[in-house]
Formats: sequence, C-alpha cells, structure tokens
Amino acid sequence: MLFTQVGNSKITQMIACASASVLVALAPLGNAATAQTTSAPTLSVPDFTSVVAKTEGSVVNIRTTESVPTRGPGMGPNSNDPYEMFRWFFGPDFQPPGMPGPGQRGKPSPAPQERERTIPRGVGSGFIISADGYVLTNNHVVAKANGIFVTMTSGKEYTAKVIGTDARTDVALLKIDATNLPPLPIGDSTTLKKGQWVLAIGSPFGLDSTVTSGIVSAINRDTGDYLPFIQTDVAVNPGNSGGPLIDLAGRVVGVNSQIISQSGGFMGISLAIPIDEVMRVVEQLKAHGKVTRGRIGVQIGPVSDDVGKAIGLPDAKGAMVSNVEAGGPADEAGIRAGDVITKFDGKDITHMTDLPRIVGSTKPGVRVPMEVWRKGKTVTLKVKVGEMPSAEGETTSGQPEAPKAAPTDVLGLKVSAVPEAISQKIKGGVQVVEAEGQAAAAGLTAGDIILTINDTDITSPEQYSKLVAGLDKSRAAALLVMRGDQTQWVTITPGK
Repeated sequence: MLFTQVGNSKITQMIACASASVLVALAPLGNAATAQTTSAPTLSVPDFTSVVAKTEGSVVNIRTTESVPTRGPGMGPNSNDPYEMFRWFFGPDFQPPGMPGPGQRGKPSPAPQERERTIPRGVGSGFIISADGYVLTNNHVVAKANGIFVTMTSGKEYTAKVIGTDARTDVALLKIDATNLPPLPIGDSTTLKKGQWVLAIGSPFGLDSTVTSGIVSAINRDTGDYLPFIQTDVAVNPGNSGGPLIDLAGRVVGVNSQIISQSGGFMGISLAIPIDEVMRVVEQLKAHGKVTRGRIGVQIGPVSDDVGKAIGLPDAKGAMVSNVEAGGPADEAGIRAGDVITKFDGKDITHMTDLPRIVGSTKPGVRVPMEVWRKGKTVTLKVKVGEMPSAEGETTSGQPEAPKAAPTDVLGLKVSAVPEAISQKIKGGVQVVEAEGQAAAAGLTAGDIILTINDTDITSPEQYSKLVAGLDKSRAAALLVMRGDQTQWVTITPGK
C-alpha cells in the first residue's frame, strides 16, 4: 500500500512526523553532538560506462543455420498439383482412387524426393580472445549447425570455422578470417568474491550488444555438471549464451552459459563457466581440436554425515567409491569399493564433484598419489591416470539366485553365503535373502551383497552373524552394500 500511495501528501506528512518523533525520543540516550555528526556510510552504484566502452567492441553476435529435410518445391496443401494435397495429408504413396497423377494416368504417382534446405537455427553471443580472429562461445550455440556467422558491433559479418568443441564444459572455439581485432583481456575467476559487481554483454533475444549488470551470488555452484559455476543475479536470457561475464576492470571472468528458470526467461539466477576452466579447454582445442581428459575408472557418490560418523571419518568430505572398474587404473592401484577418496594429486576432495574435475584435468599416463580413508585410517596409494574415452559403456548384472537364509538378525536382515557365480568376482561377503524393518527402510533388498560392516570385512555368514550380534545398539552401523556393479555405504541402527 505504501508504494501505491506514495503520492498522497497526508501519508507523506505522517511518515515524516513519525520519523521525527523517533529521532526526538532517541536523542537523549546518547551524546547530542555525536548524534548530529555520525551518519551511515554512503554506498553508490559504480559507473559502468567506461567498462562498457572498452569491452563491447570485443563482443560478437553469433547466428547459426542448419539443414533440414524437406519435400521438393511446390509440395504441400498449397501446391498447384491437386493430387499433392492428398499426398501431403495421407503420405507420399497415397493415390486417390480414380484420380491418377499427372502424366501417370492409371499408374501411381512417384513419391516426391526429400531435399534439404537451410533454415535459421538460433542466435547466441561470443567474444574475441585474440587479435587474429579466435572467438569463444558455448558449444550448445554452435552444435549441429551447418553455418556459423559472426557479426561485429560495427555490423561486419564473417563466416566462422569451428576449431574445436567440448560438450562437457560447453565450450566452443571458433576462428574467423580477420586481423587486428580487439581481444578481451582474460581475468582470474579464482579471485572472485560474493557480492562483487559483474557485467554481461550479449545478444538476448537477438538484441545485440545488450549490457546487464549484477553481483556474484555464489562461487563454485554445483549443479551436477562437470564444472562448478559462477552464480550471478545478472540478467541473462536466451541469446546471451557464450557471451562474457566481465568484472569492473574490463576482464573476462566467466562465460555465460545457463539460467535457472521456470519460464524460460531470467529469474535472478544465472550461471557462468569460470574463465580459468575455459582457458584450459581452449589450450587443448587450439593444439589438438579436442580435449583429452584423465580417468581412473571409479564410480563415486557423496559421503553423508551418518556414513562419515559410522566409518570414523573426521569430516563428511570426499568421494565415496561405489564401484571400481575391473582392470582399470584404480583397480591396479589397489582402490576398493567403500574407500573414501579424500585427496588426489595433493588436492583436497571436499565434495564428490571435485574428483572428476581434478582427475579430468590430469594428463593421462602420469602416476599421482591419492589418499583414501579405509577402515578408520588414511591410506596413500599411487594411481596411473588413464585416458577418458569419448563414450563409456555401461555394464549390467543379472539378478542372483536366492540361496537358503538364516533367521532375521538385529539389522532386519536374513543373509546367506554368496552364490558361486558371484563369489568368483568378489572376495567374501554375504547375500541378502530378505530385508525387513530398519533394513528395508534403509533401501536394502534381496540380492544385495554386504561386503563390510563398519571397519570389518565380511568373510562368511558365520562371521557376519557374530559381528552383527555384537554391534552397539546405541549407534548406527555402516554397511558397504553391493548391488549389481554398484557399491555404496548404508547406515542401519540395530534393533533391540
């Protein structure tokens, strides 16, 4: 109501009087002289004009075209051929009874041949990174395009060539035939702080050279993608993709890539790829036209607080190994399912998503140290990093047969020996035949294999029974459970 009535003089006077009354009431509580001279610090919005003036000439508009299949000329419901209208709606082989096609009286008309035509595909943004014509943008801006056209702020247009793309980081490197271009200086995204002013320049909805401003809302925002993002509240919309995120010194600190929106438009959350990560990709694209990444052959999951406490991990950090690829680099290094990787090549693994990023940036073929948490202590191993293939296959496992089970124990489980077909692939363990109560609530089901409880490996049903009978009923037990080819820790509190 205050905003709708702000022009009402009576209300304005009432607010002013109320403010004066408060000031009079508070004055005696402190030194009058101090009250008169002390004032809140004045904050002002920075002037962006100088930053825009020296950077917008390096930002480009990118439009793309693609080829789509289409019928020959004159096809469709508006065709001059009266019989084509029927074929358009009922299929190319349709021949109306008693209505032979022209020149084919009494015979079916031949189906029209499909052709290709070029149509506009989309509009994005990019920016110049070198005077000799290298341009950066997003991979999704140019993917599947058969024509890429770069337009400068002066209106001059160039046909661009794709030097290389990387779908994992959504980066594409283009080249245009031009010289003496104004490149944007590259900044340092590792020094960004929350609350720092940043600008975005791009072509939202095709409106080229549009400038928006905001602040850094979060750093290292994990969205489940390969990279952590810079989160801002800068207005970024479709068409801004591939444009630069610029600091007040006029340096690129990120590449605008995504928005989080329920409407398809800006809703206050924009995501940019950190420029440090981008430039590492650019170096490889320039040199090889593709990106080579390292891999160690593990599947990982997060470490929850409950699991961390149950296995004695000081902090719920790291990447929990759920599966180790047989014969892979991790397997050869001695990494086991259930290990928690806490450090790789001297770098801390705080969150599980740190591991693939650090491993991926490691050169294949080198041998690096890594630390894992295993059975209450840190173990240091050395792993020879392999090369990540372009696509990794998935393996599946059949459902094991259900052997004879023992009575339900304090964890709510009935278990038996591991069938021979499975015991040839793993060492020790017991198989779940039935799960009920707290075990079922924890997600265990028939066929699961229990490999470890807390810090003790399971070797047989008899050893498992003795171990479970002696569990502390006042705290949750951590079970390392294998299902198919996947392994994860599960916590269960023993029943009374």
